[in-house]
Amino acid sequence: MHKIISLALCLMLASAMNAQKVIRVAPEAADMTPGLQAAIEEAKTYRGKAVTIELQNADYHIHRNSSSHQLYHISNTASETENPDQTKHIGLWLKDMKNITIDGRGAHIITHGEVTSFVIDGCENVTLKNFTIDAADPTVPELTVTEVGERHMNVRIHPRSKYTVEDGRFSFVGDSWKLSGGIAQAYDAEKDITWRSWSPLPGIKRAIELEPGLLRFNYDSKPQATEGMVFQMRDAIRDEACGLIQYSKNITLENLHLAFLGNFGVVGQMSENLTYRHMTFAPAEGSGRTCAGFADFVQMSGCKGKVIIEHSRFSGAHDDPINIHGTHLAVKEFPAPTQVVVRYMHHQTYGFQSFLPGDKVEFINPHSLLPMGDFKVKTATMKDERSILLTLDRPVPETIRAQKELVVENVTYTPEVVIRGNYFSRIPTRGLLVSTRRKVLIEGNTFFRMQMSGILIADDARSWFESGMVRDVTIKDNDFIECGDPVILIAPENDRNEGRVHRNISILNNRFRLRPQGSGAVSARSVDGLTIRDNLFLRPRPAQAPGLIHVQDCDNTTIEDNKTEMLGIH
Repeated sequence: MHKIISLALCLMLASAMNAQKVIRVAPEAADMTPGLQAAIEEAKTYRGKAVTIELQNADYHIHRNSSSHQLYHISNTASETENPDQTKHIGLWLKDMKNITIDGRGAHIITHGEVTSFVIDGCENVTLKNFTIDAADPTVPELTVTEVGERHMNVRIHPRSKYTVEDGRFSFVGDSWKLSGGIAQAYDAEKDITWRSWSPLPGIKRAIELEPGLLRFNYDSKPQATEGMVFQMRDAIRDEACGLIQYSKNITLENLHLAFLGNFGVVGQMSENLTYRHMTFAPAEGSGRTCAGFADFVQMSGCKGKVIIEHSRFSGAHDDPINIHGTHLAVKEFPAPTQVVVRYMHHQTYGFQSFLPGDKVEFINPHSLLPMGDFKVKTATMKDERSILLTLDRPVPETIRAQKELVVENVTYTPEVVIRGNYFSRIPTRGLLVSTRRKVLIEGNTFFRMQMSGILIADDARSWFESGMVRDVTIKDNDFIECGDPVILIAPENDRNEGRVHRNISILNNRFRLRPQGSGAVSARSVDGLTIRDNLFLRPRPAQAPGLIHVQDCDNTTIEDNKTEMLGIH
């Protein structure tokens, strides 16, 4: 009997010792930035044991001045000239942690000033779930046109957009930022579309406040606007991001509502196994705002393992909702047969280590975009913020070293991708871009009125330097509604035809509702193994399915059993 009781006690003690730790954080201060970070630091003391940081269904305010100030270079953001100080102002900073869950339980995290809401750096098994991120002072302010004259227009400023008028000069203002010029895009509520447009701010000659929130802007010429049009305005400097995930593994974002992402989206770089599930990238319902994103929503740059993005909503960005790619770095010199110096070339991407010992790299011709040989990295040393010295596992042949132009791609950090069951709308550009040589499945998504292509598969080594070639892509059971021409665009930027850049792309059983003026559903170039089958093309005027498909420089192409039906013009 005593043995049974002792065994039961031991089991109870073991269960208690293994129970997951819970750290509860109440919204007890006006500025919760230190309190939230203190909870993260407490979780770190458990040294990898499973810990949940639990919030309440309440508001948690995080402020730029009290945030964690840390230097981070983030892919596709800002150059040295645009933003000389790359210090980020981080609300939730998770560094070198394991087995952490932040469960918001309905919490609203509200940023004040230009802030990077979260960084997950060098972590493993981290989940963020069940909370909203919004901004008290979104860096994309909005206004609605109420009247247009020959040299003026009256505008209603959105209540969340604060402003000043001094001696006839108008500026939007926030916590630590000010906007009196910049770029814009317009929103049409009837069509539920946005597009890059004329900006109402730079040409203002005099601003007059007619009443609080209602202003008259005077110009030298007629404004390029119509009554009811909404303008979303911003500068072009991506000096912060909504979130950064780097050098991390097994990261899940689930049931998050990102109501405003400033001044860039969620970036994953040099990370493995990233999952985004039941996410909402859209303005808060009832807020009256039409924009949720300063630029892209999700940018995956040089990741590996599996990237899964599913059952989520993407509405109201200023650039592409999803962009998944690697980076081509230019070869600058070979100090020795086993050594190569490579350099970040695009002005918005630099400063982070993108090669690790054991990684497989490939030398690629930037004009043909074809590989010339692969090697393994023994060591990788950053010489400066743009240059990396790679020592390889064996000498690079003279036939490669003699090439005048070369780029290098990290083949190891190319992910398998699943993009499934998502909805895209109110986007001025493409729905998604994907360029990875591992298996890609794009299934069951809806693309509503993208102003450019719904899907772009590119690959370039002379402009954005975003790699790379695709080898296994399936696009099936998607609904494309009045997207730009062509709806699916496969367009590697090779200027020498020395072989097919992409391989094995299947476009199956999709539904294309074309624009009234639309003439192109699929355009594909430089593909070996292209299949376009069982798709339905709906259009307002007669056409045959083959006329909606353009194929150039492709081999082993199958186009069959596609159908075209007529629609009335709406």
